[in-house]
Amino acid sequence: MEKEWREVEEQVERLMSGQGSEVTGCDLCPEQCKPASLKKTVTYIVCAVIFNEKEEVLMVQEARQDCYKQWYLPAGRVEVGESLEEAMRREVKEEAGFDCEPITLLLIQEQGPQWIRFNFLAKITGGSLKTLLEADQESLQAGWWDRKAVLPLRGRDIIRIIDCGLKYSQEPWHPVTLPLDLSCRHIVQKLILVFTNAADKIWLLLIKAPGLHLPSAAAVKTHAVTWAANMVVQEALPTAYYDHDVNTLGVFSLQHSGRQQGRTDGVCFNTLVALVPDRVQRNQDGEKVESTGMLQPPPVENPRYLWHEVHKQTLREKLLEKIKNTSILPLHSMY
Repeated sequence: MEKEWREVEEQVERLMSGQGSEVTGCDLCPEQCKPASLKKTVTYIVCAVIFNEKEEVLMVQEARQDCYKQWYLPAGRVEVGESLEEAMRREVKEEAGFDCEPITLLLIQEQGPQWIRFNFLAKITGGSLKTLLEADQESLQAGWWDRKAVLPLRGRDIIRIIDCGLKYSQEPWHPVTLPLDLSCRHIVQKLILVFTNAADKIWLLLIKAPGLHLPSAAAVKTHAVTWAANMVVQEALPTAYYDHDVNTLGVFSLQHSGRQQGRTDGVCFNTLVALVPDRVQRNQDGEKVESTGMLQPPPVENPRYLWHEVHKQTLREKLLEKIKNTSILPLHSMY
């Protein structure tokens, strides 16, 4: 058992450093979870935030009739057989005229596993700004926006993404994170699911067989992607589940291949999830009482699971830093 614990802790350290872990199966994969298939069961959007030396942001003027002449970030759907980075480069070239390279993912936004947007911070490596003379069905033209001039926007949802990119450019708050070329069939959360107490002790929720390992769960199409973590906690701790919040703090790394439609279109999010006691609880009379905190994680009720206390000091310190500062790539639900 000691050897298995060391191997799990080593895997956690690898994931925290931005590496991946091959997805060979899924611990929780409800029957309604179909394999991801681009243009059939899932839609991935890529979006690029690119600044010039004046901190002006690259924008494109839409050619589509439903948003004709309005402005937006270079963005579009991932095509069958593309990686996320390939799709981002293609969209920037088609819509803005520039060649580019990704710097890091800034923010991942999802409306359930059927629709996920991957927002990149990128830099120009060649090409030239698209002009009105080059207008086509992809866009009318591109331009630089100082974020002060009045500009008719297709949607104000990009303001948050632009602000996020500017903030990261000035002071990065999470490590560079780019998709790893590892295949996955479903939309999956691999969970570094932790419980901490006031003394900064940390426990990991693990599955026992076959061999100790981090739990993984497929997303259900009727819920947010991060609901997968809730399913794991519900299965492991059914009684304690209703007295705790399951908080997906962010993504250490993500894995996507996309080479074979319907077989590798899935995404695995290697996520940090905190199980946090609900600070407001009720007594037998239904009156609110303040939680005094817990010294130990809630007892596991499902024999399939166990808690493992992290004793390795360097790993514990790294986890605490991520938990307290949330210095990790955000995954936000747009429900």
